Amino acid sequence: MLSPVTLVFPPPLAPGDLVVVVAPSSPVAAWRVWPGLAWLRTRYRIRMSPGALARDGFLAGSDGRRRDELLRALTDREVRAVVAVRGGYGVMRVVDDLPWGDLVRRPTWIVGFSDVTALHAMAWRAGVATVHGPNVTGLGKEATPSVRAAWIASLERPSAVRTWKGLRVLRSGEARGVVVGGNLSLVHAMAVAGRLAIPEGAVLVLEDVSEAPYRIDRMLTSLCLGGHLAHASAIVFGGFDCCGPGADGRPVEDVLEERTRALGIPVLAEAPFGHRAHNEAFVLGGEARVTGDEVRFGAA
Repeated sequence: MLSPVTLVFPPPLAPGDLVVVVAPSSPVAAWRVWPGLAWLRTRYRIRMSPGALARDGFLAGSDGRRRDELLRALTDREVRAVVAVRGGYGVMRVVDDLPWGDLVRRPTWIVGFSDVTALHAMAWRAGVATVHGPNVTGLGKEATPSVRAAWIASLERPSAVRTWKGLRVLRSGEARGVVVGGNLSLVHAMAVAGRLAIPEGAVLVLEDVSEAPYRIDRMLTSLCLGGHLAHASAIVFGGFDCCGPGADGRPVEDVLEERTRALGIPVLAEAPFGHRAHNEAFVLGGEARVTGDEVRFGAA
């Protein structure tokens, strides 16, 4: 069943609201957490359990620990936002154990990117908007004022109009729809798991990192063959960093253009989000309009 075209927005955040920091994916060193956490504490009340620094091989603790941490955060009536400390891998192992039906009845913002795409996909499938943006480790000293401002604006003014201008046009045209997407590898994995539901007419946003162009080709081809990209009214690609060509010399930019050409929809590239220093937050589940080389969020 496809997600509804109009998704429920959780209440906007205000200074002093309670934000819970969780580690649902890969482990993280404490020194990478403190700078972003310190910045968040200047505006919101923060809660993070000692378990968020747990390590179990390539996971931030056991499945049970990570699942229970998310359960507590998503069901606590005082919590206004749940923010991932980092991405990596692991969320898909626990997504089916989370209370998505309850989230619709009492929506809470889920914030992050990369592996957090699995949570975003389950939330928009349930009918709830989320925020695609830097994890806590991306909000430290290296974060620019504009990146931090976009992060705050997405949570405190989620319906406000904003525009990305001057994007690279791979196929021109106009489109309008609800914004969904995130990390291409996770979108592809959720499709394989039967957990991906792209709303009809959606503006699909995609980014990735450290993937060879042929692997990106394979993921886009699989999504096309599965009929998932047929639901999109436009595609907006963000950063594809560290995705340089192999010995064959085929650049990732050619793959993005060639694999989406047959869809006959507007396709833009080089939008300011992804695994890069300038990773602008935006609302997944809000409406966007694609026109020329622009994406306008909160389009009337």
